[in-house]
Amino acid sequence: MPKLTFYALFLFLISPAFLNAQNISKIAPKREFRGVWVATVSNIDWPSRPGLTIDKQKQELIGILEQHKANGMNAIILQVRPAADAFYAKSREPWSQWLMGRQGLPPAPGYDPLEFAIKEAHFRGMELHAWFNPYRATMGVNSVVHESHMTRKRPELFFTYAGKKQFDPGLPEVREYIVQVILDVVKGYDVDGIHFDDYFYPYPVAGQKIRDEATFGKYPNGFTNVNDWRRNNVDLLIKQLDDSIHQYKKYVKFGISPFGIWKNSAEDTLGSATNGLSNYTELFADSRKWVKEGWVDYINPQVYFSFTRKAAPFGTLVDWWSNNTFGRHLYIGQAAYLVNQKMEAAWRLPGQIPDQVRYIRNNNRVQGSVYFSSKSFSTIARAAGDSLRNDLYKHPALPPQMPWLDEIVPNQPQQLAADAMDDGIHLKWTAPHKASDGETASGYVIYRFEEGDKIDILNARNILKISFEDYTSFIDTTVEKGKRYNYLVTALDRLRNESEPSGPVGVQTREEPAPF
Repeated sequence: MPKLTFYALFLFLISPAFLNAQNISKIAPKREFRGVWVATVSNIDWPSRPGLTIDKQKQELIGILEQHKANGMNAIILQVRPAADAFYAKSREPWSQWLMGRQGLPPAPGYDPLEFAIKEAHFRGMELHAWFNPYRATMGVNSVVHESHMTRKRPELFFTYAGKKQFDPGLPEVREYIVQVILDVVKGYDVDGIHFDDYFYPYPVAGQKIRDEATFGKYPNGFTNVNDWRRNNVDLLIKQLDDSIHQYKKYVKFGISPFGIWKNSAEDTLGSATNGLSNYTELFADSRKWVKEGWVDYINPQVYFSFTRKAAPFGTLVDWWSNNTFGRHLYIGQAAYLVNQKMEAAWRLPGQIPDQVRYIRNNNRVQGSVYFSSKSFSTIARAAGDSLRNDLYKHPALPPQMPWLDEIVPNQPQQLAADAMDDGIHLKWTAPHKASDGETASGYVIYRFEEGDKIDILNARNILKISFEDYTSFIDTTVEKGKRYNYLVTALDRLRNESEPSGPVGVQTREEPAPF
C-alpha cells in the first residue's frame, strides 16, 4: 500500500461528524488518484463530432485537459479503441469512424491523436491511461466497417449478440490477437496505463443467447459448465495481459473498471449486501479474483449509485470493495453523468458527489476516484466540478505509489538555482544521477514557500507545479513583487516515486519599477 501522509492519515481516522463540523475536507491527501473518462465512442466526449479539422480536434482536447486540470484531476482515461478500431496511428486496426466520420479514413499526415494527448497530459502533470474495449467489434446491425476491419477479415472470430458483433472470448486466437493489439500501444506510446471498462461478455438482453456452443465444444479447457468456462476465458485474457504488459514496460499500470457489484450476498456470502446485476453471474467477469490474484494494479468499480439507492447503496459497495483489495489500488468510479437527473431524488442533491469523495477519503483502503464522463463537468455536473476545484481538489495531488511494481525512489535533482527576473522567478536544475534501477527523472515537483512558512513537502498546499516531463527549468510568474520565497524541487520516476528534495533555495523578487 502507498505511504500515507500525516494529513491523509489524520483525515481517515477522524469521525465523520467531526469532519462535517470542522470542514476538514479542505485538507486533501498529497497522493490521490483523480481520473476522468474521456469517451470517444459515438463522440460522447471527444471529438465533439466526427470530421473536425485537426486544429479543431487539438483545440477541443486541450480545452478538456485544461478544464480537468483546473478541477484538480491528475489522470485522463482516454478511449483509444472503442470497437476494434483505433484513435492512434501505430495500429493494426482501422482508424475509428468517430475520428474523421468514416472508419479507415486517416486524419492529416503526421497527426497521431494518442501521441498528442499523451504529450499534452504529461505537460499538465496528468497521467494518460489508454482505454480499450477488448471484445466489442461493432455497435449495431447498421455499422459500416472498413474492409480491413477484423469482422470482415476473420468473421469466424466473432459472434453476434443483440445485433452487435463481439470477439468470441473462448477462442485462443482471439485472446492472442487482443494482447497484440494492446502491446502495439504499450510498445509504441508513452502511456502510463492500460485500462478496460466493464464490457466483457455482453450485458444480458431478453430473448438473446450467446452463440458460443461450438467454441465451448472445441476448447473446453477441462470445463463442463459453460458459465465457469466463460469466466475462465476472461481470466485467461486478464492474466496474459498482466504478464505481457509488465514484461515490456514494468511501469505501465494495468487497471479494470468493472460493474460495481461482484456478487450479491444472496449469491455468495463473500458478496456485498446488495441486490442487483452482478459481474460474476451475468457478465462472466470474476472481478474480485483479478484483484486477489494480483493480475491488475488497480480495480476501478463503477459505483454509479447514490448513498440511498436501496438495491446497491454507494457506501455499502465502497466498504465491500475496500475489504477486497488484497493490497492493490482501489479507485471508485463515480457517476458525474447522473447529477441532477430525475431518475432518483438523491442525484438532485448538490452534495451527492462531494459527499461521496469525503466518504472515500475516510477509508484508508481507497486511493481515489474516476468520473464518468468528461462532458458532464461542462453540463449537468458543473457544480460538482466547482466543489472539486474550489474545495476537495483545491491543491494538486500525485498519483498513489505502486510498490509492487517499483519502490526504488529516484535521486534528488542537482544544482537548483533561482533568479529573480522581471517576468518572475526563473528556476533551473540538472537531472539527478541514475538510481539503482537505472532511472533518472521522468518528471518533477516544484514546491514554493513564502518567507516564514514551515518547509513541509507532505502538505499538498505547498505544491506549485507537477510535471510528468523531463524539463529542468520553470518560470514562476505568480509571485508578488518585493517578496521572498523559498523553492524546493523533487524528481519523479515513471511510477511517481518521489526523491528527496533539492534545496531550499531562497530568492527575493524584484520590486515594482520606480515611476518616471
